[in-house]
Amino acid sequence: MGGRPAADRPYVLHHGDVLGAYDNWPVPATIVSDGAYGVRGFRGDTTGPDGLVEWYRPHVEKWSRAARPATTLSFWNTEIGWATVHPLFAAHGWDYVQAVTWDKGLAHIAGNVNGKTIRRFPVVTELCVLYQRCLRVRGPDGPMPAQQWVRHEWQRSGLPLSKANEACGVKNAATRKYLTQDWLWYWPPGPMIERLASYANDHGGEPGWPYFSLDGKTPVTAKEWDALRYRWQHTHGLTNVWSRPPLHDRERLKGTLRRAAPRVYKPTGASAAHLNQKPLEFMERILYAVTRPDDVVWEPFGGLASASVAAVALGRKPYVAETDNHFARLAAERLRLAVQERDVAAESKAVRT
Repeated sequence: MGGRPAADRPYVLHHGDVLGAYDNWPVPATIVSDGAYGVRGFRGDTTGPDGLVEWYRPHVEKWSRAARPATTLSFWNTEIGWATVHPLFAAHGWDYVQAVTWDKGLAHIAGNVNGKTIRRFPVVTELCVLYQRCLRVRGPDGPMPAQQWVRHEWQRSGLPLSKANEACGVKNAATRKYLTQDWLWYWPPGPMIERLASYANDHGGEPGWPYFSLDGKTPVTAKEWDALRYRWQHTHGLTNVWSRPPLHDRERLKGTLRRAAPRVYKPTGASAAHLNQKPLEFMERILYAVTRPDDVVWEPFGGLASASVAAVALGRKPYVAETDNHFARLAAERLRLAVQERDVAAESKAVRT
């Protein structure tokens, strides 16, 4: 499935270079990147970290042009691979949020020891680094970070800071949380920023540019303000260290694919289909945290399309690309089975209710 998608498709799989697909894909809520690591892990990977910046550059440029203010990016790589590519992200307006560490455990050391690796602490980790689109809110005095912009717009109205509490209908939270200059600042919820805007425009001086306006014409609405911030759904007890051995269980694909049961694959060949298959559980954690149902997910370097399979299961709309014929066929079958499994589950739920 490729080209310009129909609205009712559960996913789009582009078989070919993703650089030829980006322009036909809708704006992503999030991008999950699991591409080159600089370890010669697949045909087209670089032989070391030095080549990663140029490998990723055309993709980062495309991502940056397509992203909206609330778009997030999850970047899978080694420690040195991420450190090498990070300046490229920063230069294109992506702000670091945090690094998630996949702890693969002591069993991962077996078979990975040689004369070089024995002279250091054994590496049993991989990183997934979360970025958000750099947000600068535009105003009559130029773009500013959101915290600075909120305070600046209120001060521009000429009203005392204490009046912000009256505007929001609170005792002191507006000045203490929304207009503070320190690290205790809270992002104002949409309804509160709408109240600040309404009060400032009703009681402030006469501006040429309305107070708290994104376009210079009308004050910002709650919906417009909330759309500037990336989505986050918290999972209690889940930290930024995820412990699980590399896939050697029934979820790991071997040779060609045949589904025997939900998330259980019958091996039809002896060797693993992919050297570094990501657990679906991890991809679901990522997507659950930063997306909602029907959000668009980009997976530009599909491989086995694990992020897209997770997206289908969660009711998101994945757009995935893969150049390798073998991986593309496996990805297509995984996606087909994921849709089938999701639909069966939905039918069963409907019957029960």
